[in-house]
This record gives sequence, C-alpha cells and structure tokens, in this order.
Amino acid sequence: MKRKSLLAIMGLLLSSSMFAQYISGVSVPDSTKVKITDESLARVKYANEISAEDLFGHLSILASDQFQGRETGEPGNDLASAYLADQLTSQAFQAVGLEGSYFQPVAFTFSSWEDPVIYVNGNRFKHLWDYIAFPNVNSNTGEINAEEVLFLGYGIEDGKHNDYKGKSVAGKVIMIYEDQPADVADKSWSENMDRKLTLAKEKGVKLVLIIKNELKEFLGENRKRVLGPTVELGMKTDDDIMLADHLYISTNIAKEIIGSKSKKFAKIRKCLTKKGKLKNLALPAKIQLTASKRVKHLEGKNVMAFVEGTDKKEEVIVISAHYDHIGMRGDEIFNGADDNGSGTSTVLEIAESFLMAKANGDGPRRSLLFLWVTGEEKGLLGSQFYAENPIFSIENTVANINIDMVGRIDKKYKDNPEYIYVIGSDRLSTELHKINETVNDDYSHLTLDYTYNDENDPNRYYYRSDHYNFAAKGIPAIFFFNGTHEDYHQPGDTVEKIEFDKMEKIGQHIFQLAWELANREERIVVDGEVR
Repeated sequence: MKRKSLLAIMGLLLSSSMFAQYISGVSVPDSTKVKITDESLARVKYANEISAEDLFGHLSILASDQFQGRETGEPGNDLASAYLADQLTSQAFQAVGLEGSYFQPVAFTFSSWEDPVIYVNGNRFKHLWDYIAFPNVNSNTGEINAEEVLFLGYGIEDGKHNDYKGKSVAGKVIMIYEDQPADVADKSWSENMDRKLTLAKEKGVKLVLIIKNELKEFLGENRKRVLGPTVELGMKTDDDIMLADHLYISTNIAKEIIGSKSKKFAKIRKCLTKKGKLKNLALPAKIQLTASKRVKHLEGKNVMAFVEGTDKKEEVIVISAHYDHIGMRGDEIFNGADDNGSGTSTVLEIAESFLMAKANGDGPRRSLLFLWVTGEEKGLLGSQFYAENPIFSIENTVANINIDMVGRIDKKYKDNPEYIYVIGSDRLSTELHKINETVNDDYSHLTLDYTYNDENDPNRYYYRSDHYNFAAKGIPAIFFFNGTHEDYHQPGDTVEKIEFDKMEKIGQHIFQLAWELANREERIVVDGEVR
C-alpha cells in the first residue's frame, strides 16, 4: 500500500474501535509522493530559514552550564528569560508584555517542611514513612497537642448521613476514612478530599487524620509534591488555605490511636459500613505534632513575542514551549538540552521565520503569539497562569501548538529519526488533526506516531505538558514530542546528544502547520469535548 503500511492501517482502525476513542496508530508517509520544495512558494521559503545550524546556536547557550539547569525561581531561569528577551529585542519583535516588555510576570510560592514529626502516645512516627502532609495545603501550625482523637467516620455531611450531627468538634483532632458510605449517592465526597477538609475547617476542626490504607503507593504517586518544595502560583499565605490542617496516616498510626478501644471501634465500624450510622467514639490518644514550614516567594517570567496578522488579526494562534528545567542537585547540573531546550530553540526559529515573512510583506492573516513559559516542571504553572490571565482572549485563541522535547530519538525509532509523536490533535478538533496530516503529506513526510494520544495511554502525556492548560479552556491543542530516553531528567541530557537535523525537519513541519492555520480562510472547527 502507498499511503500507509498495513500495520499502520490496523492501528488506525483499532483507534476508532470500542477500545480507544482517539486515534492511536502510526501514519507513515507515502514514499511515492514528492514533497513540495519549491522556494518560489513563500511558505516553503520561510520554512527553510529554520536550520540545524541556528538551532544549535540557540541550544548550545540555553543548555550550557552557565544557565545551571534553568530551574524556576533560580538565577539560571532568569538568565534564560533574559537570553530570550535579548533575541526578541535584536529582531525587533512586537512586545505585548508588562509595560512594553516581552515578559508576563508569574509569582510562585515554594513551601516545604522543616522536619515534621508526630508522636502518638509517646511513640514517634516519621513523615514520608508513617504519614504524609503536603505543606502547601497545611498552615504553619508549629505545634499541635491533643489528649484525645474523635473518630468521625467518613467526615461528611450529606442529607440523612451526617457524621458531625450532635458532635462538638471545634478545636478537636478528628480521624476519618477517605472513602464514603454506600448510602450516599454523591460520589464527590470520596473523589474530592478537599470537600471533606473544607467542611472540617468550617466546623473549626484543629487537625484531620485521614486513614490511608495504601500509604506507600500514595507516596509514590505524589513523590514530586513531597520530596521537594511544593510550588504554587501566586504569593500564597496561610490565609489563602481553605482546608483544615490534615495528615494522611498509615494504618499503623490508626491502630496506635485506637489502642485498647479496638473491639469497640470494630463494632462502630461495622455499624457505620452496614447502616451508615456513626456512634460517638472518643479515643484517649496523646497527639504531639510538630510541623513548621519554610515558605519562599519568588517571581518568574513567561516570555512572549507577537507577530500581528492582517485581515484576521483578531484571531490568535499560540505557539508554546517551556524553557525551565530542573536545575541542579548539589554541584551536578541538569542542563535539559532536549527537555526543553529543544522546544525553546525551535519556537525561537519559527518565530524568526514568521517575522521575516511579515517584514517581506508575506505576513500571516491571523496573529501569532510565541510563548515561552516557566514553571512547567513545577506542574505546568506558567502555562496555567497564561491561560487564566491571557494577553489575548481565550475566545479569540484559535489553537495552541506546543513543542516539548523534539531533539532526541527514542528506542522505538532508533533506525528512523524522521518521526514525531503527535498528541491531542483530534481531542478537540478533528479538523486540526486532518490539517496536520495534510501538511505532512505535502511538505514534511515525517512518520506521525499517535501512540501516546490513546485515551488509555498509561503515560497520560496529554495531561502532562503545557498544551493541556489551553485544551482545558476549549482551545484545540496539538503537542509534538520525541518520546523519552535514558537521559530524561538526568544530567546526561546535554547538547552533544541532540539530533539537530531531526530538529530542523520538525521545526519546518511545525512552521508549515502554523502557516496553514494562520492563513486558511476559516477558523478550525471545535467538535470535541473538554475532559
């Protein structure tokens, strides 16, 4: 077959079956079809301005030791934002940031514990072993002491089921289960722990102990949040915390609290699970909790450059990449050449090509915003901030093209470097997906792999890069990604391992896609649902 291999066809058919809603196959270019390379066409001419040599020039600086891994809130990240701004200034890009700059300031709050510890009946229990507390959603209590713990079932108040009924909880330590009784139809009580904790704070509870049966697995799922400082948008203080102070505790701590009341506790639990009724059970346990926080407020920057369109200039396409990485661990620098110096450099090259087109009278019909965000490694925070505080309205934002890691080759494609994983293209706009395929047929001839676009993909990459904050607002988003490798988030992610010829081809393809989206007559149709 000319268009696709049999394997690819089977993958595409399976992707539309009952097993996956979104495309998850592999689109292989037709080797018999000649690519359009005629430089008399403006789009080809300006796409070809994106070169491996120029990409190397940018990336060799951004991923150098001088930039110290570009960690959000650290000096190396400021050096990176300054480098981007210098490049934009030298090219005379239109500035749309604060006070005529290329910057959108983004405030962050870093929170961590000083060495938290809890004693129950004189026995010491360790943080991250026997219990977990997230500093950003707990206040800086210093110390909490209590002589009693009130078991409060599920800690909910829902119609006939009211665990708080007839109980005085103000200033008390309570212990609850994290799930909910079968007789309560509203499942949000177990799906959203914040609801329970907000209610507990309204009731004046001093501390909530949440029994977590699988604490080790829970720790594994939240390693990033608990092993380093938690980072939030904004200058947060304890006044911003809407939840009661709380700990997720192991069954070992729960047993220590229950102590000699184990038989009575078992009866109450049986009654609670079968009938949904809770009897008072005050447990005479001595609690001593020390939990002091370190809080640091920092300002970072999103970097932006604008190319104004012509007759459709009110409509904007955002082309994004994050420029932060994970910084240093001791004296070891995590340069982040692929993640995401590659995407950062590629967006710079695409921006310069569009600016050149505009200067020569070939500018796009729709406007283009080139957006380099910080805080991605801390939880997509820079892109979240932009999506919540857009320079151009969400309603007028046509699409987001996001580029994150496009400079390396994964094991699957070690013999075929001319590939790229495409994620999200058909989630909100099947038209966006078709346009990307057509552009590839005509100009690029890359292998487009949709494996990670599968709704059931365990990696969940669709939710793990900056495009998602646009998609969550209903903006069609497409994410280009080369897959992971042995140097992902390791010191070995360095410039000499980057495949610049591969980067050049991907950059040129993304330029062609952006050109098509910016110059077509009709805005792309949104026919998918936000999830």
